[in-house]
Amino acid sequence: MTNDLDARTRFAIDLARRAGELGLKYFRDLENLTVESKGHQDLVSDGDREVELFIRAAIADAYPRDGIVGEEHAPVVGTTGFVWVIDPIDGTANFVRGIPAWCVVIACAREGGTVVGVIHEPSTGETFHCHRDGGAFVNGWPIKASDAASLTEGSVGTGLSNRADTGHVAVLIRQIMAEGGVFYRNASGALMLAYAASGRLLGYIEEHMNAWDCLAGMLLVEEAGGTVLKPDPKTVISQGTLVIAGGTAIFPKLRALSQQAFGL
Repeated sequence: MTNDLDARTRFAIDLARRAGELGLKYFRDLENLTVESKGHQDLVSDGDREVELFIRAAIADAYPRDGIVGEEHAPVVGTTGFVWVIDPIDGTANFVRGIPAWCVVIACAREGGTVVGVIHEPSTGETFHCHRDGGAFVNGWPIKASDAASLTEGSVGTGLSNRADTGHVAVLIRQIMAEGGVFYRNASGALMLAYAASGRLLGYIEEHMNAWDCLAGMLLVEEAGGTVLKPDPKTVISQGTLVIAGGTAIFPKLRALSQQAFGL
């Protein structure tokens, strides 16, 4: 299995980087980009759709019997137990407005458990990658989740889900600041999870995330020595999950604040 995960990880890294190059072509030509709204602050562009089609075609060629689940197109049912879970451009609101904080996200799950995670940020050239029991890296260099035990020692990434009560986030932010902490949001949940895995953020919290936004980043945090709230493997791909992730020492505090803010 390890050799197979190594191969799948190398494949996903290369694919994410090539998909990122395609995304950059759209990003550098925003005047001609077609953008549509899918809901409150939920945008999609022809860049998202074309990059996803590119990723899907590459997966279908390399792993034709695997399943595929993505944000912009219908799922493909596989027969191997492996499912590729992809977001061609996480941070579309940034992407369409010329803000260089967006990424390509590719995860591979087996029986609902994530085994490979890759998050590539084309604007910086950083590729965060991992596979189960193999450690976490950025551009080949090991990364480590924060050792901090206090919110005063850094920032906590916070997401804003349009599938949850937005008032809950205001409560969460108020709690973080009351504890002497700082909140951080860059409109890309996947990137903030990668930053939590690399110790740039203490952690990341979002009341609900779709699988294509969070599976890769949650595995990164785990493989970087952090802790995550375990999602239900039976429902996470189809229904998404609550996300609480961060350094092991700060995780109990993040979980307690989330429980209070979200009424869990």
